Amino acid sequence: MIRLSTAFMALALAVSPAMAQQQTPSVALEGDVKLEKSVTANGGTKIVLEDPQVVVPGDRLLFSTKYANKGSKPADNFVVTNPVPKAVRVADDSAASLQVSVDGGKAYGSLATLTVKDASGAARPALADDITHIRWTVPVIAPGGSGTVEYHAIVR
Repeated sequence: MIRLSTAFMALALAVSPAMAQQQTPSVALEGDVKLEKSVTANGGTKIVLEDPQVVVPGDRLLFSTKYANKGSKPADNFVVTNPVPKAVRVADDSAASLQVSVDGGKAYGSLATLTVKDASGAARPALADDITHIRWTVPVIAPGGSGTVEYHAIVR
């Protein structure tokens, strides 16, 4: 069984931080990752989020980016872009509702509208496995305003 340590996941996050697509120095970004665990207690099952100590292929993670406008002016159409670490693939349930790229961040769209080339060079519909970047556009972040964008991923 392959085990990925917290240090590995930290490295994956360090080399693929969330980034603002535009120059807005008043907006601060903070990335985080949590391990989703299913816990059964008192006859019921619930999902809990934990700091990942060790992750194995198939584990489900929640990647999040918090944003906060520290300035005195609104930030309009603020774009947050997250490169997807190579150690994970975007979960299908997240992929369907996101603006994604399958070409290293050059072009974005809904996954259902994107294509990639297979080994023979023929175009095929893009899959969640093909996602390289995720992008969100926040219409307005008021002064002092904040929020969070997130996606679910599966450890490869």
